[in-house]
Amino acid sequence: MTKTYLTTEQLAERIHYDARSIRNMLVDAYLLEGRHYIRPFGRRKLLFIWETIEEDWLSSTHDSIGMKTEVMEVCHG
Repeated sequence: MTKTYLTTEQLAERIHYDARSIRNMLVDAYLLEGRHYIRPFGRRKLLFIWETIEEDWLSSTHDSIGMKTEVMEVCHG
């Protein structure tokens, strides 16, 4: 499967978000390193994996959870 790698600016154009909002609000909250983006050669620059983002984005329209699917544990004690 071929992957499409996008810079922050290219991703911003595709999803109609500001590049700064992607970096400040979405990265590590909804976009996870290793799944949705990589840091080539351990550098600061991020490359986003479009197919994974699109897949999660489309699947989130069918549930109320959204892209962040981590389970929160509650302690009753």
